[in-house]
Amino acid sequence: MTKIIALDGYTLNPGDLNWKGLESISSFSVFPRTKRNEIIERGKLADILIVNKLVLDRQILKHLPRLKYICVSATGYNNVDLDFCREKNIPVSNVSGYSTPAVAQHVFALLFGLTNQVERYNQEVHLGIWSKQNDFAYWHEPINEVHGMVMGIYGFGKIGKAVANVALAFGMKVIVNRKNPNKETFEGIEYVELDELFSQSDVLSLHAPLTEENKGIISLLNLAKMKPTSYLINTARGGLINESALRNALENKRIAGAALDVLSSEPPSPDHVLMNLDNCIITPHQAWASLGARKRLLTEVVKNVEGFLQGELRNII
Repeated sequence: MTKIIALDGYTLNPGDLNWKGLESISSFSVFPRTKRNEIIERGKLADILIVNKLVLDRQILKHLPRLKYICVSATGYNNVDLDFCREKNIPVSNVSGYSTPAVAQHVFALLFGLTNQVERYNQEVHLGIWSKQNDFAYWHEPINEVHGMVMGIYGFGKIGKAVANVALAFGMKVIVNRKNPNKETFEGIEYVELDELFSQSDVLSLHAPLTEENKGIISLLNLAKMKPTSYLINTARGGLINESALRNALENKRIAGAALDVLSSEPPSPDHVLMNLDNCIITPHQAWASLGARKRLLTEVVKNVEGFLQGELRNII
């Protein structure tokens, strides 16, 4: 019987979903987390491995002689040595598109955290600060409307498009920088060069994959091009940002604020360079992780595995 093993299943299913779809296919085992030194022992009997962020490099894969197929339970797949898998004819699949609504929603949750500061004011109300005021309404910083702001989007895949649609619904002007601006037209948006994206955006939202070319693209030089009233949002990859440069820009009010769901190292150390800034919101890489998104992800993982077993490869990388 085909042996299916999930090596780091916790983030996909911490207990609020079930594994019945995979259990009904064949012999299935799941480990919530697996350390690198445990991968070979746990995976050596697997015909199929399901991994999320666990690294399967050549040094690991060469010790898994039974392995016939890898299903990545995520969109990103740089944790798998694709060259080795091609050499050994091991197909690798991923899942894309499952988190688009969730990430788009989180982008605006972060943006409203910056503009409306709901969390801060809620805390102040419960601390009794509102109760001490002389007037019925209370605020101590301007509340900025997103209507009429320029939403700049760096990277224009499925999530970038979803963010653009929401931004347009809020009455924002949308400008986009992408690798190939001639690929397609999109009603209501304007394609711009990178310099224009930085200089014109009131909100700059990052939605590009991380590559050697764009690593650290949020640099001192590019941050200096932004408006002092602008906001930076990152739900893509932490490596897009030079984090020391961003701290400098935030401390010196070069931009008004940042809201990040990803960092260069995760989880971060307690003394991470972007900690403890009043104008920097950080959430723990959860934009993708709504219940609905994880249900869609698990459904697609099941379909990928079923397809492989039936000789119909799906979502091959």
